[in-house]
Amino acid sequence: MNIILLGYMGCGKSSIGRDLASKLKMECLDLDDYIEAQEKKSINQIFEEKGEIYFRKKENEYLKEVLETYSNTIISLGGGTPCFAGNLELIKDNKDAKSVYLKTSLQELVDRLFVEKDKRPLISHLNLEEDLKDFIRKHLFERSFYYNQAEYVISTDDKTVKEVVAEIQETLF
Repeated sequence: MNIILLGYMGCGKSSIGRDLASKLKMECLDLDDYIEAQEKKSINQIFEEKGEIYFRKKENEYLKEVLETYSNTIISLGGGTPCFAGNLELIKDNKDAKSVYLKTSLQELVDRLFVEKDKRPLISHLNLEEDLKDFIRKHLFERSFYYNQAEYVISTDDKTVKEVVAEIQETLF
C-alpha cells in the first residue's frame, strides 16, 4: 500500500512523510524531488525555462509512473499536484493507495512560511506578512476543493511532526 500525502506548501508533507516512512518501515518519495531527478533540473528551473504547462504535464506523467512503479511507499506530493491534469482522479482510482490531506490553517501556514519564504521561490517576493496571507488565502480557496477529496483529513495545527505521524498511524491502521 502507498500512502499519499497532500496539502498546501508548509503543511509538513516532506518531514511527516520521512518520519512516517521510518516508523512504518516504508520507502519515502517526494514527487518534486523525483521530478527534479528525472528532469535533471530544479522545479524553479523547469518553471522558468519551460513554463507551468510543461511542468504540470511532466508532473502528471511522473505521478502515473510513481503510482505504477512504487509500492509500500509514502509519497509526498507538491502542493498543486492534486489540482491539475486529472492527478486527483489518478490518486483516487489507485486501489493500492490511501490519500491523506494534511490540513493546516491559514494563520499556521503564514507563521510557518513567512520565516522561510526566501527558500520558496513561489512566495519569496512577498515581503509583507499580510501579502503572504492573501496569497495563501487565494490558493487555499482554489485548492481546498481538491484537498478535501482525500480519503483522510488530518489537522496539523499546533502539532509536532511526531504527533501528526502518530495520528496518521492511528487513522490508517
